[in-house]
Amino acid sequence: MSVTIEQPPRRGRRAGSSNTRDEILAAAKKSFATDGFAATTIRKIAKDAGVDPALVMQFYGTKEVLFAASLAVSADALTRMSEAFEGPVEGLGWRVTRAFLTLWEQKSGDGEALMAMQRAAMSSEVAAAQLRDFVQYRIVEVFSPKLHARSDAALRAGLATSMLVGVIVSRNIVRIPLIAEVEQEAVIELLGASIQTILVG
Repeated sequence: MSVTIEQPPRRGRRAGSSNTRDEILAAAKKSFATDGFAATTIRKIAKDAGVDPALVMQFYGTKEVLFAASLAVSADALTRMSEAFEGPVEGLGWRVTRAFLTLWEQKSGDGEALMAMQRAAMSSEVAAAQLRDFVQYRIVEVFSPKLHARSDAALRAGLATSMLVGVIVSRNIVRIPLIAEVEQEAVIELLGASIQTILVG
């Protein structure tokens, strides 16, 4: 009679698979968004993804490369941002504010990528440059031409950008209670009025 000998379960981290790279990237996005670039480590990302740190290095090489990969923002997100500037001037400030806040404050996907960029900008000049380029293009370069009759169009767009970024930092990174604990819709209503005045008032 033959005897079947059960093999002991394999120990240790799983090897790379077709899904492993995506799982590592998802763990990295969450860590960068939550902890920022400086505090995120390859070891922590590996632990969250359930793989060996060496596998993370095999796929991405360095934390900087992994960070860059985590900042990919979908084309749909960029389209929604641009569409906020379309339509009548009336209501523009509220549309822009809503587009920024809803995109940045998503709990996954594009929101995580943008929040990672925001946090990293506090300690990394590379990330700060990426954030400036992203926000500046969305508002300054897309909207300023529509204010061609105004000599201060770029300044208006820049001030609106600063206000939006400042509120996002206050709500999601510094977490000032009076701002962080307020419902998003209430912030959009009040901040949108200010952005409207700055852009077209």
